[in-house]
Amino acid sequence: MLSKRALNLKSSPTLALVAKAKELQAQGHNVISLTVGEPDWPTYKVAAEAGVNAIQTGFTKYTAANGTIELRKAIAMRAEADLGFTYNPAKEIAVTSGAKYAIFAALQVLCDPGDEVIIHSPYWVSYPAMAELADAVPKIVDCKAEHNFKLSAERLEKAITPKTKVFLFCSPSNPTGFVYSKEELKAMADVLKKHPRVAVISDDMYNRLMLNGTAIAPHLLQVAPELRERTVVINGGSKAYSMTGWRIGWAMGPEKILKAIGDYASQSTGAPSSIAQAAAEKALLHSEADIKNTIELLKTRLDAALKRMAQIKDLQVYKPDGAFYLWINVEKFLGRKYKGETVQSSAQFGKIYLEDFFVATVPGEEFGEPGYMRLSFATETAKFNEAMDRLQKMIDQMS
Repeated sequence: MLSKRALNLKSSPTLALVAKAKELQAQGHNVISLTVGEPDWPTYKVAAEAGVNAIQTGFTKYTAANGTIELRKAIAMRAEADLGFTYNPAKEIAVTSGAKYAIFAALQVLCDPGDEVIIHSPYWVSYPAMAELADAVPKIVDCKAEHNFKLSAERLEKAITPKTKVFLFCSPSNPTGFVYSKEELKAMADVLKKHPRVAVISDDMYNRLMLNGTAIAPHLLQVAPELRERTVVINGGSKAYSMTGWRIGWAMGPEKILKAIGDYASQSTGAPSSIAQAAAEKALLHSEADIKNTIELLKTRLDAALKRMAQIKDLQVYKPDGAFYLWINVEKFLGRKYKGETVQSSAQFGKIYLEDFFVATVPGEEFGEPGYMRLSFATETAKFNEAMDRLQKMIDQMS
């Protein structure tokens, strides 16, 4: 009964791990989840109050499929203030039910069957699946530690073929937290200029959560504004504004592409939640002080996490520039035995960590890089340290 697309469909590994963690928790275990990219602090008060007010004043009906004009104006204002980009709220911005759907819809309207989408590993877990759902072919470029887990201009050029349609990347990166410098972006832009058929999807979800002292992540369009007419910029409320459950994302870009994204949404999800849009509008306009406080909190948690993890022998940890993830190398623990069985992969390592020590993480296999793991430090320091105590205990039991 199922289509080939359904038969080939993969469930989200991070959400599957969250479900497993909740299952263990329901059984009475004290589970610590460092999996999903979700802040543990509440939605900012100004946004939450705007959502409540929307309900109380009856702002609970359909909006335009591409979002309210008020929210699109707030998005345009934020883009101009942060990045110096000017977008027409009426024609060049579309609001969607989450940033994930904005990426999904962009791939749907850009790709034809057989088109290639360049994605470099480590990548966000959903990128390849979303390309496949657009009948495109994910072209994975493996970026190891010696590449600083980033795609160079030279490797990008080698990856481009006559079938390449989209280059999809994220800065700060999920899962590494590494950020592309203006020099790296300029070099990639010089390559893209030679290939006018290639569109760009820039996933900017973490660009405001910078940990290296800069206010915002450098952007491709800042160094190459001439790529604007084939670049779709993605962002949303989930991370910087702690609005994961509100499901509000957006895309900005050339009118033709954004109209197609809006039309695609109108025939699939329909309009995003009116209540969530009202909350997101106020968040964009009035949350600057909250975001600064969030960044200071994340810096404190990062310093504490790095200090604690430095005490674990043979654990290699990469310090992020942004976002709230720690990318760790566990290869030195592979080949050791646990309960008489050889631990052969980071996936197996993570399975033991979850099922025997009740800490949920995401193994590198899901990001295209076996031997690594992603841990979220968007959690209380005491809870994170307890997770590391359990990790030490697990390692101590390996021979």
